[in-house]
Amino acid sequence: MLTVTPTPASAVSERKSGFYRHDLDGLRGIAIALVAVFHVWFGRVSGGVDVFLVLSGFFFGGSLLRTALHPQASLSPWPEILRLVRRLLPALVVVLAAGAVLTILVQPQTRWETFADQSLASLGYFQNWELSATASDYLRAGEAVSPLQHAWSMSVQGQFYLAMLALIFGFACLARRRLGARLRVTLVALLAVLAVASFSFAAVLHVSNQTAAYYNSFARAWELLLGTLVGAVVPYVRWPMWLRTVLATAGLVTIVTCGTFIDGVREFPGPWALVPVGATALMILAAANRQASPSTQHRLPLPSRLLSTRPLITLGAMAYSLYLWHWPLLIFWLAYSDASRAGFVDGAAILAISGGLAYLTMRFVEEPLRSGRRSAASVTTQPVTIAWRTRLRRPTIALGTAVALLGVALTATSFTWREHVTVQRANGKELVTLSTDSYPGARALTQHARVPKLPMRPTVLEASNDLPESTNDGCISDFDNTDVINCTYGDKLAAKTIALAGGSHAEHWITALDALAKLHHFKVVTYLKMGCPLTTEESPLVMGDNRPYPNCHEWNEKVMAKLIADRPSFVFTTSTRPWNIKPGDVMPSTYIGVWQTLSDNNIPILAMRDTPWLVRNGAPFFPTDCLAKGGDAVSCGIGRSEVLSDRNQTLDFLPIFPLMRVLDLSDAVCRADVCRAVEGNVLIYHDSHHISATYMRTLIPELGRQLGAATAWW
Repeated sequence: MLTVTPTPASAVSERKSGFYRHDLDGLRGIAIALVAVFHVWFGRVSGGVDVFLVLSGFFFGGSLLRTALHPQASLSPWPEILRLVRRLLPALVVVLAAGAVLTILVQPQTRWETFADQSLASLGYFQNWELSATASDYLRAGEAVSPLQHAWSMSVQGQFYLAMLALIFGFACLARRRLGARLRVTLVALLAVLAVASFSFAAVLHVSNQTAAYYNSFARAWELLLGTLVGAVVPYVRWPMWLRTVLATAGLVTIVTCGTFIDGVREFPGPWALVPVGATALMILAAANRQASPSTQHRLPLPSRLLSTRPLITLGAMAYSLYLWHWPLLIFWLAYSDASRAGFVDGAAILAISGGLAYLTMRFVEEPLRSGRRSAASVTTQPVTIAWRTRLRRPTIALGTAVALLGVALTATSFTWREHVTVQRANGKELVTLSTDSYPGARALTQHARVPKLPMRPTVLEASNDLPESTNDGCISDFDNTDVINCTYGDKLAAKTIALAGGSHAEHWITALDALAKLHHFKVVTYLKMGCPLTTEESPLVMGDNRPYPNCHEWNEKVMAKLIADRPSFVFTTSTRPWNIKPGDVMPSTYIGVWQTLSDNNIPILAMRDTPWLVRNGAPFFPTDCLAKGGDAVSCGIGRSEVLSDRNQTLDFLPIFPLMRVLDLSDAVCRADVCRAVEGNVLIYHDSHHISATYMRTLIPELGRQLGAATAWW
């Protein structure tokens, strides 16, 4: 009978490349602990992900370099790709499948499509681009935080792995014989140029669009490339022990404290990311020793020896699974408890459960499939028979098959749900023909119309597509575009013109304005940009998350010049905004300069009071989510005093600007005490703060009454 014995400790430490860096496994453990703790209890970015990126570049990029520089090594990418698949996909599939089950149990149906989209993006390793597109899409920018949001970093790494495979192996294949000994210097120089280019790109994009930079693969590439470059110089580092100890201590302290002093969400991957990235590079170099061996572990700096302790090594081995598990569990708990942040007890429970699931995933999913054995301990130093080898492989094959089938089922389910939602939204085409008797909407408030008992329209699944025509027509500049886009609605041959100018809260009135313009023979020309009202603000911010929005200022300068040149009969724009810092709404002082400029050029203003923005616990609140969970029109609404002040402050400026006319449809959206989610069987909002096109059609009579009085056109 064959006896299976564990590998001696010394054998575990020695790899093809020499002495194995257990201290870096421990550093992984520190990094994942920081990531999880800061996410769960502090709602901040710790810099731990940046540590992971550098270490990934060091291990993977360094391995590719060593292979490419070996004159006899195979340059086929398929073995590396197979190892990546076996290393990364099984745990990801398991967590995504668990997340799908929890989504169905915990999240409203309105969130299922987002999870399906992001599951596919995570499996395809383009989740960072999916999140970047979502952040740039004003109609989705306020969505609740996704339980898969953390998968962006894995997508960046996956893309980096494939790009490095193609670059290093491809370059070596073409130039290994030609360059000979110069191949190392050439490859390192090429990677250094790419790292500098990536860092420069990140620094520039960070200023103009920090959110895009955060998820951009090339803006993150310098962190991984730096790890690869550090790996290239490690064999040549020979520093005295005192210097290595100082550097290792400084690096470890910097990594541990980084998240306390730097807001990574807003500062990474710009120049401030050099702090955790540089500290990680110091940790790698400080313990580098060309003559190292398992018997010289005591020659490592003290911080590196501390990182090499078994608890931290084990935590480092669990890092990937723990990273996968902790974030979804946190988000699902917050969704279930309707809390904005975890407390000490529930946060500790989330971390404990995440740790347990991470260990089980590592032990029974990652290790067997990565090593091709039942577990990491099932190794032997003796020859084995074919029969025994077959017996060892059977559980692995069964496990691999189960994981593959789970991945197929998850993919099929995601596509199926997306198709279901598409079919449901196709029914939304009939919303334009809803009977006003059955669906009076705003008329229930303004005309006290009778409201029969009928299902709400649009439904919670139809709502996100119940948009103004200008959005579907591409007649609003997105976050990145500073051009002024003009589209014409209403009676396009009319001489009288209303310029609809500002952000999306001006835009959603186009549905009613278009109908009135056709009826009363005037045209409506759009001057719109996402999240950007007419303002003189020098450093505007995106409403809701306070991101810097320099493109808004540039666009405002262009649009004001064009409005003056075009000289419309009236400029229709919003005149108030939410307070944010206290209940009610306010007239921003930065609007006054716009009104002054228009008045100086004898252009009358239609100043529309902004519709309420729904916020709970400091975050956008979606009535559709609430209704999908079983809430009603009142419980899914908001108190009027929370979103509207007693007086419209725009009225105070009428004596100063006699050409200004004030429009206020607050009483057509809110009751005296509450702004409900549904009025007259019609859903008011299609998200957290934009009026649905269906409800806007029910506002036509009241807007027509006020607009006729303001313009004297009818």
